[in-house]
Amino acid sequence: MIAIEHAHIVLEQGILWNGVLLVEDDRIVAVGRSEDIKIPEGAERMDAEGAYVGPGFVDIHVHGGNGHFLYAEPELAAEHFLRHGETTVLATLYYDLSKQEFLEAIERVKHAMQHGRAAKAIGGFYMEGPYMNPKYGACPDKNKWLGPILAEDYTEMVEQAGDLAKVWAVAPERQGLEPFMRKAKEGNPKVMFSVGHSEATPEQIKSLKKYGIGLQTHCMNATGRPKCTEGTRSCGPDEACLQDRDMYAEVICDSCGIHVQPDMLRMILQVKGVDRMVLITDSFVSAEKSPEHLRHIEDLVFDSNGFLNGSKLTMDVACRNIMSHTNCGIAQAFLMASLNPARVIGMEQEIGSIEAGKKANLVFVDHMFHVKKVMFEGKMLDA
Repeated sequence: MIAIEHAHIVLEQGILWNGVLLVEDDRIVAVGRSEDIKIPEGAERMDAEGAYVGPGFVDIHVHGGNGHFLYAEPELAAEHFLRHGETTVLATLYYDLSKQEFLEAIERVKHAMQHGRAAKAIGGFYMEGPYMNPKYGACPDKNKWLGPILAEDYTEMVEQAGDLAKVWAVAPERQGLEPFMRKAKEGNPKVMFSVGHSEATPEQIKSLKKYGIGLQTHCMNATGRPKCTEGTRSCGPDEACLQDRDMYAEVICDSCGIHVQPDMLRMILQVKGVDRMVLITDSFVSAEKSPEHLRHIEDLVFDSNGFLNGSKLTMDVACRNIMSHTNCGIAQAFLMASLNPARVIGMEQEIGSIEAGKKANLVFVDHMFHVKKVMFEGKMLDA
């Protein structure tokens, strides 16, 4: 038994000042006010020293970081994100991988999840493609899925990923998409479909809602709109997400508001509300140089064409950034970085908030989201 004392515990509904957490094995067994929680004899006492103790971050859209792709070096990449409090990540696979490379990446990650220590933080896959609109997104010259959607291409991939494929990003305007979506639902009946790299109309998105579209991949980024009457603005996937009360909006919140401008961030938060906004890092690995006018910004990544290609963010920094760009506070940032993404991927019964019975995945931060300590499955990271 571990007793965490003198903690400002971040709960779903607010902050419990000077709270106590009891942890046994890999589970939270009790949480409450210091005067209400009796610490058992023999428990190991841990002083949080007034840190905010929140649920471990859940990064559902992340390719890699610190020079390591999650699909190529899962243990090393997961270790990097664990150090920043990301106790659950989805290994994101992109359309620059061929079918064979997809299959090999899936097997490599699955093996690491079973045998690695840090890779246990990988909760499954975020399939960013392959069936999105090739007009949008980074590395368009490396897109290996420009042809028709064929069962012979996707069947083995869907079956191999199985229920670990938590999210499939698709462009609803792609011809022949529905048979693939039906197959993906067979592989994981609880899969979340996301509208990604798309210029779909709200009507096209609604026509596929029966398959479980409930998310937009990096809202306000890598999207377009169909043409309409000159002088008017049509509705695309961003607008469809904003008006659909059930859809979650992913946002990449970098330091200078390049992926999503601060005014846009404030609008998304105002329209969607704190319970339908999901922070992601979309962290990527690239050696390409930034355009000269953006080289002073350290958390961006670009492709060889000078297009945005994700970020160098970690979720602690994304939380700090969302507080800088909007009027949200620490508890709201934790919702967007932990519980909301856990709900998106159907894992909220295990992770995403601090409750008795849930996994003891915790991050200790100061008021500016600087990470002080991380507990993963009931053990301190350095233990």
